[in-house]
Amino acid sequence: MSEHPVHIMDPVLAEMGDHLADAMKILESDRTWTAQNQEQQRFSWRDIPGPLQGNGQDMVTILQLVQNLMHDEEDKLVHRRMQCVGEQGHMALLGHSLAAYISVLDKDRLRKVTTRILSDTTLWLCRLFRYESGSVYFHDDDREGLLKVCRLIINARYEDYATEGFTMLSFRHPVIYHSAACRPGLGQHLCSQLGLPLSTLCCVPCNTMFGSQHQMDVALLDKLMREDLESGKLPLLLIANAGTPGAGHTDKLGRLKELCVQYNVWLHVEGFNLATLALSPVSSMIMAATKSDSMTLTPGPWLGLPAVPAATLYRHEDPALSLAAGLTSSHPVEKLRALPLWLSLQYLGHDGIVERIRHASQLVRTALRRVRCWERVEDDLSSPVVVFRFSPDSSSGNFFPCYTLRGVCVCVCCQLGERLARLVPASGVDVVELEDEGVCVRFNPIMTAAVLGTQEADVMALSERLMELLPSLSCTLRSRQDFREEVFQHAVLSYVEDLNWAGLGALRYEPRRTDLDEGRRHQQMEKINSDLLKKLKELDTDLDFSTGPEFGEERNCVFIGMVPEDIDVAVLVETIASIGRELEESGKLLENMTEVVRKGILEAEEQLRRANEEKLIEEGVLRQIPLVGSVVNWFSPFQSSVKGRTFDLAAGSLDTTEPIYSLKAQTNREAFSESPASTGQKAFRRPAMSTDSYSETSSVCHLDESYRDTVPQPPGERVEGDVAEVPQMSPPPKLELEVSEEEASAWTVQRVPEGEEGESPASIR
Repeated sequence: MSEHPVHIMDPVLAEMGDHLADAMKILESDRTWTAQNQEQQRFSWRDIPGPLQGNGQDMVTILQLVQNLMHDEEDKLVHRRMQCVGEQGHMALLGHSLAAYISVLDKDRLRKVTTRILSDTTLWLCRLFRYESGSVYFHDDDREGLLKVCRLIINARYEDYATEGFTMLSFRHPVIYHSAACRPGLGQHLCSQLGLPLSTLCCVPCNTMFGSQHQMDVALLDKLMREDLESGKLPLLLIANAGTPGAGHTDKLGRLKELCVQYNVWLHVEGFNLATLALSPVSSMIMAATKSDSMTLTPGPWLGLPAVPAATLYRHEDPALSLAAGLTSSHPVEKLRALPLWLSLQYLGHDGIVERIRHASQLVRTALRRVRCWERVEDDLSSPVVVFRFSPDSSSGNFFPCYTLRGVCVCVCCQLGERLARLVPASGVDVVELEDEGVCVRFNPIMTAAVLGTQEADVMALSERLMELLPSLSCTLRSRQDFREEVFQHAVLSYVEDLNWAGLGALRYEPRRTDLDEGRRHQQMEKINSDLLKKLKELDTDLDFSTGPEFGEERNCVFIGMVPEDIDVAVLVETIASIGRELEESGKLLENMTEVVRKGILEAEEQLRRANEEKLIEEGVLRQIPLVGSVVNWFSPFQSSVKGRTFDLAAGSLDTTEPIYSLKAQTNREAFSESPASTGQKAFRRPAMSTDSYSETSSVCHLDESYRDTVPQPPGERVEGDVAEVPQMSPPPKLELEVSEEEASAWTVQRVPEGEEGESPASIR
């Protein structure tokens, strides 16, 4: 496309093509504003806010602003499906620019150009989709064409409607029939725009006993039309589907057309299955749509064309009524709506158009071959859409509880559809909710393949991801009941029933303390469950632990997602309960420790205050003066006795470090005199012995063992097993930190003596 503007004689058209190419390059690039432009934007606030100040902005700056509006910071973190704008897309975008340029031509030339564009596009669409002798109305809203058709029918069936208006409707009440499977809100939109009461609508249910369960009940429709005529009403319009919005079902269009001819009712057909009319051969069910009075086409998503209008093809012999209904216009500019489609159809050609629709149909056949393990919802094999749902297979031994099938399978389908859309974004799968089948996963390539550029490899990847997720889905549903029973086996755990969660389930750790009020208990439960979730996420496992749905009602819970086939639910629940108990015990120990530490600090402060007073009396006032003190110390040296302190957290007492210093000095001398072989043993080695003799939370047990290996034992010492009794004159060494009288900001903790273990931790470093 970039080479053609060079040979165009009109310089404006050439410049327009170049500008479009440059603009697309800027918008599709990842460049951001420069610091200079950001600085100008920040300080341009004096008169008119924004970029309207000064002499205006250049084109590059404006396009950069548009790009920043299109791609915010969230797009860098979250993958979003974007339409593939190829060369045919550029032609459609160029059509909007050309329409604005052509609109400034003189009236005669403008009328000539618009007439040619409209006639060509009408002829091409009627030939492509086998709709002979038809007219076309182009519109941006895909419901606008049906709205204009309704006005045409009202003007045609009520002779004096143009002069008398809505008063004519009171003589014979109009009736509009539509299927129960049509687009939601379509009938309400027609009534609101036409000023008709909602009683005008007549919803025809689908077959429930005979025929397909997804097609309009023709026999019931016949009965309804006959009764309306007998009661004095006027049947006006029947809206049929050639591909329902949900699962792509097609009504019996041939039989419906016969019924409409019998009762003089206008037949309008819509649906994405109409795209297959461009193929050869065409199924007889879809081919019957060509006999309808009107039908709406949406070639934009079918062919991957951005911003092209929808087209409503209709047959009517009175051009005056078409003009009154708004299907035709006397303004030439209105006819320029067809220009983007006129350019795009020429660029693609007949072969390109047919190839894109055939490619979508081929993707459907590939998907049907690859994903046989899922239950297909629709029974129309000619439909270019595949809708699946998760159905547990009881024949293979996968039995599930009733409560699981009712609620959880819906969540499983939702989660699976969203996960497949993230894993294979080019496939275009989405989640759809049908009236009878519930929530399903839909693959509709006729509406997404050309837009997203879906290929055979994407369908293969989709089936592979689906096969990878199926075992996990089945195992998760099978294990939900086991998970529920295992949780009930633990008094500290409570099972949380949430049918909106598609994973294994949810639980909550309940604190066992009863001495707390409701507020503190709730606060403690929230903290324990929060810490429990963090601990579980740190485990080396493939399980997904979370706080549950973003807008869920349950709080302070641990939600477990999909699980693999080799999951051991009993071990999983036991691990969660053990971690919760450890967190509760540690919180209780820290809470009990608070009062002990507070009293110890107060006692330490008091002892340090008295030590400072004794030091002042012992040294004298002169030694406290900086310069004088140095002179006095030079003439009369003074050795101050620095008394260290150790804080025994278990006993809650403050002791001196003098015995420990003397023991350490003796140990160092004797260890120095030992043979070199005795110094080769590695420090901090725990012997192979029972750990019941020591506190489980002791942080200095390895120091006691290393000291016991290096300290010589007196002759009268008795050894039982691997634990030696230490004489009374030589107590076991403590891990201490010397605290001087001037610097008393650090505390040390010793090992708890035997017999004093409790719920409080034996030592804290």
